[in-house]
Amino acid sequence: MDGLALRRICVALVVSVWVDVVAGSAIGNTVINCNAVSEIKTLGPVDEGYSGDVEQVTGIEPGTIVTLEYDLFPDHLQFLELSFTPGETTATIRTKTPLDADFLATTDRTLYYALVCGNANKYRNARRLKVNDINDNSPVFDEKFYSTSVSEIHSVNAEVLRVRAVDADSSPEFSLLTYSYEPQTEDFSLTNSGAFLLMRRLNYNVVSKYNFIVTARDKDGRNDTTSVEITVDDFDNLNPYFSHSLYQAVIPENQNGALGEITPEAIKAQDGDTGINVTVTYSITSVSPAKYRTSFDINSATGVLSVVTSFDREEMDSSSISVNIRAAQTDDSLKTADAVVSVTVEDVNDNAPEFDQSDYTVSLLENSPAETVVFKAVVTDLDQGGFVGTLQILPETTFFSISSDGTVRVMNPEVLDREVTEKFVFQIEAKETNEPKHSATAQVAINLLDENDNSPIFSSSKYEGSVFGNQTVGMLVVKVEAEDADAGRNGEIQYSIEFGNSDGYFSLNSSTGEIRLAKTIPLEENRVLEFPLYITARDGGSISRSASAQVFVRAPGNSKPQFVQKLYQAAVQEEQDPGTLVLKVSFLAIPPDSVTFEVIKEADKFSISPAGEVKTKVKLDGDEAPHNYSVEISISDGVTRDTAVVEVQVTDINDNSPVFASSSVTKPVPEDAEVGSNITQVPATDKDSGFNKEIRYSLRGGEGRFFIDPVSGMVSLAAELDRETTAEYELLVVAEDQGRPARSATATLLLQVTDINDNVPKFSEPQYQLEVLETEPVGTSLLTLSAEDPDEGVNGRVTYSISQQSPSSEPSVFELEASSGILKLVQPLNYSEVKVFTLSVQASDGGTPSLVGNGSVVVKVKDVNNNPPKFSQEIYNVAVFENLAGGASILTLEVTDIDEGGFSNGHFLYTSDIFEINKQGVVSLKRDTALDRETQDSYMLQVVAVDQATDGLSATAQLNIAVLDYNDNTPQFPAIPYPLHFPEGEYSKEKPGEIFTILPTDADIGLNGKVTVSLMSPHPFFSFREDGMLLAVGSLDRESTEMYDLVLKASDNGSPQRENITTIRVSLTDVNDNRPEFSSSIYERSILLKDAEEGKLLLTLSATDRDIGNNSLITYSFSEGDSSFLALNHQTGEVTLTSDLADVTKDITLLLMAVATDHGSPPLNSTARVAVNIRVVSLEDGVAFQRASYNFSLPENQLKGETVGRVHASSGSDLYEISYGLLTHTDVFSITSDGAILTTEELDKEEQEWYILEVEAVDTRIPPTSALALVRIQVEDVNESPMFSSEDYEALVFSIAPYKTPVIQVKAVDHDVGDNSALVYSLSADSSSFDVEPSSGLVYVVSAADLGGQTVTLEVKATDPKGLHAKATIKVIVQDSASSSDVTIISLNQPANFVERKVPELEKSLGKVLGWVVNIIQVWSSDGEETRTLRASPRTLVSFVAIDGGKAISAEEVTKRLQSESADVKAELALLFGDGLHFDVETGSPSSTSNQALVIALGVLLALSLVGLIVAVVFVVRFKKSGKQKDPDQENLHISRQAEGYTNYNYQMDSNTPQQSNVNRESRAEDREKAQWDRRADEGTSNKASNGMALKGHINSQSNESHTSAL
Repeated sequence: MDGLALRRICVALVVSVWVDVVAGSAIGNTVINCNAVSEIKTLGPVDEGYSGDVEQVTGIEPGTIVTLEYDLFPDHLQFLELSFTPGETTATIRTKTPLDADFLATTDRTLYYALVCGNANKYRNARRLKVNDINDNSPVFDEKFYSTSVSEIHSVNAEVLRVRAVDADSSPEFSLLTYSYEPQTEDFSLTNSGAFLLMRRLNYNVVSKYNFIVTARDKDGRNDTTSVEITVDDFDNLNPYFSHSLYQAVIPENQNGALGEITPEAIKAQDGDTGINVTVTYSITSVSPAKYRTSFDINSATGVLSVVTSFDREEMDSSSISVNIRAAQTDDSLKTADAVVSVTVEDVNDNAPEFDQSDYTVSLLENSPAETVVFKAVVTDLDQGGFVGTLQILPETTFFSISSDGTVRVMNPEVLDREVTEKFVFQIEAKETNEPKHSATAQVAINLLDENDNSPIFSSSKYEGSVFGNQTVGMLVVKVEAEDADAGRNGEIQYSIEFGNSDGYFSLNSSTGEIRLAKTIPLEENRVLEFPLYITARDGGSISRSASAQVFVRAPGNSKPQFVQKLYQAAVQEEQDPGTLVLKVSFLAIPPDSVTFEVIKEADKFSISPAGEVKTKVKLDGDEAPHNYSVEISISDGVTRDTAVVEVQVTDINDNSPVFASSSVTKPVPEDAEVGSNITQVPATDKDSGFNKEIRYSLRGGEGRFFIDPVSGMVSLAAELDRETTAEYELLVVAEDQGRPARSATATLLLQVTDINDNVPKFSEPQYQLEVLETEPVGTSLLTLSAEDPDEGVNGRVTYSISQQSPSSEPSVFELEASSGILKLVQPLNYSEVKVFTLSVQASDGGTPSLVGNGSVVVKVKDVNNNPPKFSQEIYNVAVFENLAGGASILTLEVTDIDEGGFSNGHFLYTSDIFEINKQGVVSLKRDTALDRETQDSYMLQVVAVDQATDGLSATAQLNIAVLDYNDNTPQFPAIPYPLHFPEGEYSKEKPGEIFTILPTDADIGLNGKVTVSLMSPHPFFSFREDGMLLAVGSLDRESTEMYDLVLKASDNGSPQRENITTIRVSLTDVNDNRPEFSSSIYERSILLKDAEEGKLLLTLSATDRDIGNNSLITYSFSEGDSSFLALNHQTGEVTLTSDLADVTKDITLLLMAVATDHGSPPLNSTARVAVNIRVVSLEDGVAFQRASYNFSLPENQLKGETVGRVHASSGSDLYEISYGLLTHTDVFSITSDGAILTTEELDKEEQEWYILEVEAVDTRIPPTSALALVRIQVEDVNESPMFSSEDYEALVFSIAPYKTPVIQVKAVDHDVGDNSALVYSLSADSSSFDVEPSSGLVYVVSAADLGGQTVTLEVKATDPKGLHAKATIKVIVQDSASSSDVTIISLNQPANFVERKVPELEKSLGKVLGWVVNIIQVWSSDGEETRTLRASPRTLVSFVAIDGGKAISAEEVTKRLQSESADVKAELALLFGDGLHFDVETGSPSSTSNQALVIALGVLLALSLVGLIVAVVFVVRFKKSGKQKDPDQENLHISRQAEGYTNYNYQMDSNTPQQSNVNRESRAEDREKAQWDRRADEGTSNKASNGMALKGHINSQSNESHTSAL
């Protein structure tokens, strides 16, 4: 059993099992009643398409016949049949065809039938089977193509076209359709009723035609598509337009005619309504500059712009001209378009360049360096860009160069030599680069200026003169001459003798150069006196140049001629021409030319000149004649004679070439000669001597196979010879001597190689092959063999023979002629006996010994055809799959033939366009074809096998080819409506909506053709059922998504599996589920009474409904606040006036509620508020504050969140709300929605008293309006208790301190402002010893006489005007250790105010000199009054106490020390007050009131440093905790207090008149405030504290207090 059969059995089993299971489950089980009338029974529901058991009936009485009959509707029985066997008690109602709910639509999808009992009563048991409709029908469009034309001015929101599709499903759920279209555009909308609505104005020029694919979809996505074409009709509503607003063109000057290339393209205008495209006319409206208007013209029809009058660019102010052009429609001249053509007049090279001068004459200093600027020529050109070209010098020269900017420079400074060339003349040419390459020339003359660049030059570097015995004074000895090529003074020469004339024998003319004898020279016998003179020639240049020459003056005395040497030696080369100088002999003779010379020996070969030069008379040959000569010479003056010998050696020269004995030599050489063996010697000779005679040999040629000994000339073999390769060698032997230069000779050596038998004969082919028919006759020449032997003569003569035949025979079948090599057949052939013969053949030469070459001949006996071929089968059956590749093999046809070669040379005959058979019998599919089972599933071929091409024998067989299925077809979708319309609604997997059934097909068979359809990817709203029904399984809202594009996949079950993809569109049809929506929740309009008229449009209500069709149609109405002044158009929403409002006399606002209701079922609505403001005078509406500014106040220190005040703004209408916001101080304040301003933190007046806020009010108008208001907030002061800087004070005072002596000043602060900050100081308890100044807090002494040695505690109180106070405690230590006799007074010639400012320094200076601690008590002027001004002779008194070890030093002792240390005191004080300082020690009463007790303020504050530090720290901490900081403005108010410094008191009172003290107390209120001495904390603190005499008050840096010390 094959696999296919097995699969079929398995499928059958599965199907049978499924049928059994279905058959066993009926829709309902009933009991029949055949004995009475029974009620109608309802079965189901069941989905349409159901097949199987409907009802299982029981209770049939035996013997009762039951039949199936129609009930009311006969055609319903077409779906059912009864399965009943008489006698059975059960029956089954099952379907004959699948149930169809759509067929049952008229009966509300209910199937009517009845079971009738066959007894006498024939009771009917009526049945009703409910069938659920499923979405098994796709919508279908009425037409497949819709088209219409619409004008581009068609009204917006109007219907353009309507399409309609119908769904055959019975239930509205599945027959309700939605429409969608592609591609989407904002120009149209498609309602679910199929109407295309125009959504915005069309523009033919943008889109002239719309093509849409409209899809109708049902609920489950079943769909159908149709094509819609909307053509836009153009309307003449647009002006023409140019393709560009700016065109640019270029025209050369001097040219007219049409403008050439215009960019970005040619001028073109056309009607803006491209569908109508009315022609346009062109014109020029203006030209800028206007003077060129007549220069242009434009073709009214084509728009071609032309230049009428050409331009000269050089005369134009600008090369750019703007031409304004216009295009107007021919049917309406008011419809125009404008453009600008920018015309650039392009420069033409019509001007030649010009030099600024026609001739240039310049002077140049000779020897100027390279790159020296000679002059600069300026070249101009009237053409655009000026001169553009090259500059050159004519004729071309290397002396000068000219650069592109016209600068002429020195190029070769070497030629700038005035002495050579005084003037250079040439031309410079300016030549343009651009055609026509205009040029201009200018003449240049350069004159070289002389420079002293030449030194004088003597005519000779050496001059000679002689003075003989006949000398006379003034005689000319010699004349020197020099020349200078320079000109002028540079060339004027002066001569002088530099040195050599020390004896003064000679004189020199500085101008002529003549040297004369100045005095007689004493001559000496047998001696020649020589006088070397050095002469200088100097020119007249500014920097002179000079040259020197030497003058030799000889003065000979009487002398005998003689040779200097007796023997001279010399050498001369042979073969020199006669007259060759051998040597010059030296001799003495006075005068030299007075002697004669003579050759005494060898006079035939040598001669001597009057100058003593020995020369040859003939050529001397060193090769044939002697090499040495002894030449005897003599000298004589006619009286005296002397002789000498000259030995002359003749030296050899290389004047002879080598000579070979023979110029050509021929020698034989055996080709088997051994390498290194000698062949022959080629000698040469040379007549020269020495190296010139030595010979070296060399070879040329011979291919490196020969060698020659360089000394002996012996030629030997250097490499093996092969005559067959080279039979002879021609060598050139070179013989070269060793002279310089070398001389050589050559000889030819011909070496002939003699043959030996060294080559074996060789056949032309190593093996010969031939075919011979077995019927070939005997004696036939079959083949000619050929062998070659490169040897010559007998050694190269070849003979042929057969050495062996295989297979052998007797006699032999073949014969080979010895000399010719012809192979002949000598016996008949028989293919059946021997098919191949192999012959071994030999070729032998005639050498001794003979050499043999071997070869072979293969003879094939050829058969004759006489047997037909034979197929292995008469019929071949084969099956192949249809996907067989082109060229693939199917089977091989086996054909045999008992003849030679079998069927190897055979071929096949057949007829087929699909298959082919090669020579080997392989049947294959043609490469360019393919099988398709679906087209043809089998083939039959008749094949004929022919064994050979000519006269062949044949056989025939039949080939049957079956084509098997391959999964090569893709499933195909059926026609699906596009789109599938389906109503929007709530669907789910439990309650899906059936949209459309899609059943793809596949042309393949079996599993390859079984197709399953599914969604490409899971979708939340859609899925497929097994029967191909597309279901809606999710909530579908058309207003959210009107269309769904689904990708479907149809897959077969083949291997490999094939799939097809398609896209469907589900278009949701509308359900009225959206309320109308107003464009605004509030509609408002204001109108002036004077503008009111009946019917005037005030505003238009506008609402939209996301539904479509009737569901989106809206009707407007008023539900509340109806007004007789207003009318509402229910369709358009326009609100108009019903009268001119003549009865209205004041501003009123009409408030109404508008309702928008759609036409759906049931209808839905929404509301909006409408406000109409009728104004009598002004329409100005907007936010406004009741007041432009607000003033609020708030006590300081209130908790945050306190309400400061409230602002109020009005929007001018009840329709709008107001919101408030702060623009400033948002960190301190906030504002509520009702305008209340709140604090966000506590406020402190001392920190900031005023706040200026900007409050903004904004309404809810669109766009909103706003207003600003200014809010001033004052922080009011709250009275706070004052505070002392310290709660405890300590002070020290002497018991002798008089009344009003300051003890300490306490200070309290009050952070309040105004009157609340004014403090009054007092003592908590009355005291007879101390009191306090109410305003300053200064505690002073009333009387301390009885308190010596005691400590008094005082409580001071500071009270503000409202009664709040603070307290502090003062401990006063009263000491009893000083008296008035301890006070010392000094006077200073300084103003009192100067001294006051330097009290601390004065105390320190006095203490330094005295060696004690000094405390100054008082400073006052000499007249007893305090002064602050300088006087002509000031005098200031200073009283002080000196303390040592805590005890006061008496004034007497202090006075003595002051007087004894007066110089040191004065010096120390001068450092403070300057060099003019003068001081005196005062004695007696300090004032005229001596009868009064001296007020001595001996109380000194004792600085308790540690206690003061602790108290200060405590105060700082407490003060910081108070959280109060001074406002900078308040601190400025206390500047005067901080500036308080040392003050003093001048007490002038009588201690005996207490009443006077009260008067003084009241009269000096001002002085009391100033009675403070500000002791610096760092001056003398440690000394004063240790002495117990000083007590410092505690000073806090933040309190700005000044505590004073008191006595």
